Amino acid sequence: MPAGEFKARCLRVMEEVKKYRTPVVITKKGRPVAKIVPVDEPADDIFGCMADTVKVVGDVESPVFPARAWKVLR
Repeated sequence: MPAGEFKARCLRVMEEVKKYRTPVVITKKGRPVAKIVPVDEPADDIFGCMADTVKVVGDVESPVFPARAWKVLR
């Protein structure tokens, strides 16, 4: 797309790039000078993505083995 045409239709071109997700190359005297590309979609937040997927069964605070079973503690 020539620079003069882009200047006249700038807002419409940006909306089309956003809608169709296709890049547009801006040229000046037939040579490419700029490229308009759609912005990447924001990534989902990693924190909380596994919420409500684990079920806690039993007591999670008490040790599995009694302390006297560990030789390291003696």
